[in-house]
Amino acid sequence: MRRSRTQECAVSSYDHDQLSRRAFGGVAGAAAAAAAAATVGLPAGEAQAASSAERPFRAEPGRHGRRPNILFILGDDLGWADLSSYGSPDIETPNLDRLGRQGVRFTDAYSGSATCSPTRFSLYTGRFPGRTEGGLAEPIADRSVGLEPTHPTLASLLRDAGYATALIGKWHCGYLPDYSPTKSGWDEFFGNFGGALEYYSKLGLGGEYDLFEGRVREGDAEYKDLRYYTRVLTERASAYVRREHGKPWLLNLNFTTPHWPWIADGDEAASAEIVRRIKAGDKRALWHADGGSLAKYKEMVEDLDRSVGRVLDALRESGQERDTLVFFASDNGGERFSYNWPLSGNKSSLQEGGIRVPALLRWPARIGGGQVSDVPVFTPDWTATLLELGGARPHPAYPLDGTSLAGYLLRGEEIAERELFWRVRGERALRRGPWKYYRGKSGADQLFHLDSDQREQADRAGAEPELLGRLRAAWERTDKGLLPYPA
Repeated sequence: MRRSRTQECAVSSYDHDQLSRRAFGGVAGAAAAAAAAATVGLPAGEAQAASSAERPFRAEPGRHGRRPNILFILGDDLGWADLSSYGSPDIETPNLDRLGRQGVRFTDAYSGSATCSPTRFSLYTGRFPGRTEGGLAEPIADRSVGLEPTHPTLASLLRDAGYATALIGKWHCGYLPDYSPTKSGWDEFFGNFGGALEYYSKLGLGGEYDLFEGRVREGDAEYKDLRYYTRVLTERASAYVRREHGKPWLLNLNFTTPHWPWIADGDEAASAEIVRRIKAGDKRALWHADGGSLAKYKEMVEDLDRSVGRVLDALRESGQERDTLVFFASDNGGERFSYNWPLSGNKSSLQEGGIRVPALLRWPARIGGGQVSDVPVFTPDWTATLLELGGARPHPAYPLDGTSLAGYLLRGEEIAERELFWRVRGERALRRGPWKYYRGKSGADQLFHLDSDQREQADRAGAEPELLGRLRAAWERTDKGLLPYPA
């Protein structure tokens, strides 16, 4: 059996004698996950029964099914190796690991950008964030910009193709009164508009209350619920998937976990202190710079895992599991307490740790389980893929920047070599095959071969000047078609 790149590279490129116990655990964990993910995170008895190893992805064209329901789940600031199936030595995520075992685990999946709202723009529009004014904010922090209601979205296009659409959780693509999911194609919305909120009080970055419920016909109005936010979202999502819909549905379920503040279920005292600071005018209170720990972060991620498990239980109990495509990923790389080994960088950076994310896909009717894919993919690809699977056509005036993966996933078609492009203020990156062109805030052009150097430490720019020039030119061609950053 061919070993995946995760197996080939995670251990061999590093001197084990120089690794700390924690670092070595992460590398060994990543390799073990790729080699035998069927046993990761399971109770001992169940792990012994699940003995099949991951195999390289292979489509099964003989499988058939109708247009799928789509459950698209995002974690918030979850690092690439924060799941046990991606190598975390400390965090246990049995439900998400099981989701991956039942479908496909992607080793080289990327977010559309390095922070929250630009990635959401890339998902909802299927285009680079820099194609829209709101996508230039990294991230949106005020009411001046947002996702224009006139722009076609994943939700509006699927709704036109006969889908019911809902968004539960974090929106972060603009504030009322001008911007809202219910103005951009989602029939229903329950969640928060801003980039962060305190988990109990629902107070946002500006001290405003930020939990709303909306339907297209009714507008959006505050919804009072002072329970732990992850729990509230889990209940809402579970109720949605249990409904009798009468048509296929799209549910975007956007958790805020494990985004700061570092408050777990039951931490009422920590919540009260942050609320006190917010009300006293501390505009940085939600950043929680003086709080959190590895133990607290573990608690939050494991709670996210249980919450996803409850929603998946509701899906199974509703009888819709076979015909529902479930996708899970993070909106960008991890933050302060995330575990990204062996990647460098984290959220806000275009190094691998800022944009490479865990990604899991399951669709029992059409895709077999126990598989791993090393094909590089990024957020706009999923928009194009879901539109094709849902029978929706992109708007001709707003061409997609992503590539549909439907042919790869369902018919075994090869994905032609292409370029994945990223741009944030002060940084640029482009990936073509195993090669990555990167310019960080130092201003120096760098070149990395990711198959052999996931950690981006061996700069090949001097050894491959022609290749560097071609990739730089490719980045600049794409950049010319985007909006410039405001001065």
